[in-house]
Amino acid sequence: MLNVDTVYLKQLFSFITEEQLEMFKALPNLYKEWNEKINVISRKDIDNIFVHHILYSLAIARVCPFNERTKILDVGTGGGFPGIPLSILFPKVSFHLIDGIGKKIRVVKAIADELGLKNVNAEQLRCEEDTNKYDFVISRAVSNLPEFYKLVKRHISLTSNHYMRNGILYLKGGDIDQEMQSFKHYYKIYDVNKLFYDTYFETKKLVYIPMYKK
Repeated sequence: MLNVDTVYLKQLFSFITEEQLEMFKALPNLYKEWNEKINVISRKDIDNIFVHHILYSLAIARVCPFNERTKILDVGTGGGFPGIPLSILFPKVSFHLIDGIGKKIRVVKAIADELGLKNVNAEQLRCEEDTNKYDFVISRAVSNLPEFYKLVKRHISLTSNHYMRNGILYLKGGDIDQEMQSFKHYYKIYDVNKLFYDTYFETKKLVYIPMYKK
């Protein structure tokens, strides 16, 4: 049995319900079962799924708690991170999880179905093929961040209903200063180790890039 620290989740998110906690408790073992069929998480990393994948995904929620009816695009979702943990936490937010690899989307759909998540639409799709607009685009280190910005900025609606302007919320590890040297757009970096207590997050960042009208 892979454990989820539900006490810690309650401390982090005071609004969390018992039903949501049960979903989080079920999540690690669902992934372990599916990972034995279709590898979407490193096999050596599956025992650390709560901290390395679930909690890391929830860093976005610590920085930007989504309002109801928000529309989120998770680009290159892989096995469903950060989209699946966030969709559990925000049941009245719409999540579109896309990835170009069909077998990964198969796992995402199965996990969402088994948890009864009605706010998740998982689709095998390239970002360039999507024609919809969203409040936020989220992702976990799928590419060079300036290149990612160019790829997804057209998907972000300029009509915002959050205290944070609509934009990109991007999880990335390591030193990103060199990568962002030539990036001209405003951005803000959050240190994930200031959001959570685990040493795993010492080099992890959350980058926020807001969208502005020209």
